[in-house]
Amino acid sequence: MLDHPRGPALLDAVARLLRETLIPQLPPGAVFQARVAANAVDLAAREMRQVADAESQARDRLTALLGHDGDLPTLEAELAARLRRGDINTDHPGLQQHLWATTLAKLAIDQPSYAPYRRTLEQLEQRAGTATDQPQHHPKE
Repeated sequence: MLDHPRGPALLDAVARLLRETLIPQLPPGAVFQARVAANAVDLAAREMRQVADAESQARDRLTALLGHDGDLPTLEAELAARLRRGDINTDHPGLQQHLWATTLAKLAIDQPSYAPYRRTLEQLEQRAGTATDQPQHHPKE
């Protein structure tokens, strides 16, 4: 097994190095590219931390929604095909919850600082405390 630090912690250190040490020393023309690189490193670290849980939860929701087990890409393709054929409509039990939870999980990884996403998390927390059926979010990242 690997010793610590592992992937996400290493990526966090690289992003910190870029932001705190290198960016202040760069010429103005290179600062934007370095910020893009730091943001990409942050995104990779969030993905490493969160994607397994997000995909497992999506697979569980799709298994319940479609009535059988399978791997995530196959279940997603089947849901899309059923929607296109009209076999499942927007009122189908669990569909809206699945789509909403999937969207929030993707935003937690890709855009955790996105203002509408953060407001939505606050509203969800106000309504029900920490919702047990919502994906795990890490809005500080």
